[in-house]
Parts: sequence; C-alpha cells; structure tokens
Amino acid sequence: MHERLNEAEQRFLRIEEELGDPAVTADIERYTALLKEHAALAPVIGKFREYKKALDDTAEARAILEGETDPDLLALADEEFKTARETAARTEEELKILLLPKDPLDEKNVVVEIRAGAGGDEAALFAGVLYRMYTMYADTRHYKTEVVSVNETGLGGFREITFLVTGQGAYSRFKYESGVHRVQRVPETESSGRIHTSTATVAVLPEAEDVEVEIDPGDLEIETIKSSGAGGQHVNKTESAIRLLHKPTGIVIECQDERSQFKNRDKAMKLLRAKLFDLKSREQNEKIASERRSQVGTGDRSERIRTYNFPQGRVTDHRIGLTLYSIETFVNGAIDGMIDALATAETAEKLKNGGGQA
Repeated sequence: MHERLNEAEQRFLRIEEELGDPAVTADIERYTALLKEHAALAPVIGKFREYKKALDDTAEARAILEGETDPDLLALADEEFKTARETAARTEEELKILLLPKDPLDEKNVVVEIRAGAGGDEAALFAGVLYRMYTMYADTRHYKTEVVSVNETGLGGFREITFLVTGQGAYSRFKYESGVHRVQRVPETESSGRIHTSTATVAVLPEAEDVEVEIDPGDLEIETIKSSGAGGQHVNKTESAIRLLHKPTGIVIECQDERSQFKNRDKAMKLLRAKLFDLKSREQNEKIASERRSQVGTGDRSERIRTYNFPQGRVTDHRIGLTLYSIETFVNGAIDGMIDALATAETAEKLKNGGGQA
C-alpha cells in the first residue's frame, strides 16, 4: 500500500507542476483532465501526508522513551506516542477505504423504473408512494427528475413509471434501491381495518452515453402512436407518442410524456441505451457472480430488499438488518441515513474481501 501511495504522491506533485505551466493552461482539454485527476487524488494524498506525519511522530516519541530518563519528559513522550500511534492506525484504515476501487458508474445519471407488483390497486398506490419518496429525496440532493414514461391508474397510483434522475453522483445513491419493496398497511378502501401486503419492483439503471452503447438504426422499429392517459385525462390527440422496438433484444420502449414527438423519441432513446447498457453490464457481471453477490449494492431485482410497515411505523432493510422507526419522514424523502448504512456495509464487505490491499 505504501509503494502505491508514494507513486500517487509523486503523480500528484507532477500534476501540480503541469497546472502551473502556461502551455498546459492554454490547452483547455488537457487542463480540465489534469484538474479532474488532481481533485480525485487530493483527498488520498492529504490523508497519506497525515498518516506519514503520525508515523514520524510515533518514531520521534519512541526515540525519547528509549533514551530519556527524566520522569516528566518520559510521561509526556508516552502520551505523545500513544496519540500518534492511534492516529497512524486510524488514518491507515481511512486510507484503505480511500484506495478501494471506485465504481465507474457512480457519477452517472440514472433511469429509475418502478412497477406495481402483487397487490392490485394497493400495489399501484405503493408505486406512487415510492415515486414521491424518490423525487423528494432527489430534491434534497439538488438532483433533477424528469418523467420518461408513465402508466397511471384511476386511483392516482402507477402500474409503471420510469423517470430520469440527473445530478453528480446520482447512481452512487440510487443504486442500492434496486429490488422488491414490500408494504404492509391498511388500505383506505379497507373498511375492516385489515392489513394488506403489497409489493413494487424498483430497477435503477445507469444512464448510458452514445459512445458506450452503439445502436444500429437498422435494428430499430419506430412507430408513432396516439398518447393515452388514465380516465381520459392528459390525453394528447396527436400522434406524438413513440414506440421503439429493438429487434435484436426484443426490448420495447414507449414514451408519451411529452407533447413533442422529437422529445418523446429522445427520451425513448435514452431509456433504450440505459437498458442495453444494463443488459451488457449484467452479462459481464455473470463472470464475477460470486463477488457480485457479496456486495450490498448489486442485489437481484427479484430479491425482497425492504419492508415498509406503516402500522408499526418502521422501515426494515433486509440486506443489512437495519430497522428505522421513522416511516413517515422516510417516505417523505429522508432516506439518506439508510443509504449511508448500505454504502458503509458494502465498503466493509469489500475490505473484508481484501479490496483495500495494494
């Protein structure tokens, strides 16, 4: 680890020199790339320097303990030795975490799909609760949300809704939400007060760029259709809705949220790219299935990951066994604490599997 950190520090110093070179600052592309690399290395190098100072302080205090006879100086040196040793141990563990491989998808925007599962109308209403929860959460992190496609029910729920979340690090926060979400509550239509159990499925896909997924126009079958809406509301009478069929995979995308055919087509292509990128990623991940199963953030979509029990006021994440008794604030978007706990658990798992070793 030390050799790797020394090399990183030398690279950091070279970047600082280059950033001061007028020839580099005149090359916007080169300058921007160096700034990005500098920003990525800065926290690691700062922690490494803190760690090296703690090691130096430990050695200095040990030398005093071994060569000094004055009781007062020995007591002071002993205290400094213990403090420096604790600092060195703490910063070493922090460095291991900083050196863990970063998920290359973490900074991407995401496409989130929510589908009503078992439970009929109550499941569709729960899908609406999840959509509201995620959009409120996105607002707290200053992310932008945009509906791609929606299939509403007459009661205000969703059979299915797909939306885009745009913002730095969106995937790093939303990736833990993929899976089956279960709700236990008394529906408003239930006169006897009986608790119903319903489910909704959430899929989180990293948004793919054109360069990451090549789509042959010849593989597409594009059809314009008239939009439709629940109960005849929000219906666009013109043929502005788009249906895409990707013939090699059989993936079908429908988008009717916008009144512009061009905008609907653009959104449909974004969603298709995300689905194809996800399909490609899943095929690659089959090769490392054992590692994938050991990581919290890569659960299968058919796995039940969380239960929302309204009568008891609790939310339980089954992957890490964490229960929060704050369901009202949770479904109003206060989910950062749960996501932080999931991220911490994933980091601990990586460290246990040797991910922090050089």
